[in-house]
Amino acid sequence: MDMMVILFSIGASFLLAVLLGPLFIPLLRRLKFGQQIRTEGPQSHLKKGGTPTMGGIIIMIALMIAFIRFADKTPEFWVLLTASLGFGLVGFLDDYIKIVFKRSLGLTARQKLFGQLLFSIIVCAMLYNMNHSTEITVPGTSWGFDLGWFYYPLVVIIMFAASNSVNFTDGLDGLLAGTSAIAFGAFTIVALQTSAHESAVFSAAMIGAVLGFLVFNAHPAKVFMGDMGSLGIGGGIAAVAILTKTELLLIVIGGVFVLEMLSVIIQVTSFKTRGKRIFKMSPIHHHFELVGWSEWKVVTVFWLVGLLFAAVGIMFVI
Repeated sequence: MDMMVILFSIGASFLLAVLLGPLFIPLLRRLKFGQQIRTEGPQSHLKKGGTPTMGGIIIMIALMIAFIRFADKTPEFWVLLTASLGFGLVGFLDDYIKIVFKRSLGLTARQKLFGQLLFSIIVCAMLYNMNHSTEITVPGTSWGFDLGWFYYPLVVIIMFAASNSVNFTDGLDGLLAGTSAIAFGAFTIVALQTSAHESAVFSAAMIGAVLGFLVFNAHPAKVFMGDMGSLGIGGGIAAVAILTKTELLLIVIGGVFVLEMLSVIIQVTSFKTRGKRIFKMSPIHHHFELVGWSEWKVVTVFWLVGLLFAAVGIMFVI
């Protein structure tokens, strides 16, 4: 595959995001699309109240334009676009309700679940129509097994887990933008190694889009991506893992996202069963804030951990 296509995809989406930022951020501010800060969160975050959110629209537009321009319009192309924009749409509705109706929780859990399930089923139908392999391969080995029809419920689980764990990670300035850029960087290499052209172009376009967004989202953030961005990123990374047949490798490359989700599960389970909290606050990035780490220190350490997970993941395919 021509590496120039990958580089152009990264460069184009990065440039688009950087150009879109100064257009959308003032607009979001004028529309009073400001972040509602939860009072039960870290007190240091209260000063972020009113910072424009729904900045995920910058990521999604930059991604979409670059991806459409440089990718071939194959069935894989439509799966990737549906997964990312579909989950991004669910996030958009969640953000819109939070902001316009001043409801800090946005969509109800049942409504968000329905939206994610709907687009997961659509992706499953698209995979079935393109005769996508239902085999699962263990990373780093030649061992695999065919799940048959049971593969499709697994796809739904992967998309749910990926989108929600990525969503949990979006809690500090630049945290998700940086960790997702690293994860998609690893998946670009994975896609190139597995000759998955569209997945490589999509991952490259996502790298540029989130890095361009990071220009405005780095501490102190001028804009937040909101659920539109985090769910869109999560849906996209799940689709890439599925199409490159590295479903299990997603657990490694997305290690930071897995840790964030596990911290929430452990915290909730411990509190409900024993009445005790394991962490000062979950997701776990807030725990480190509350033990005295600066926001920037938490973010940079998590970026480094993400790099480590990505490097380990790449080792399984090269």
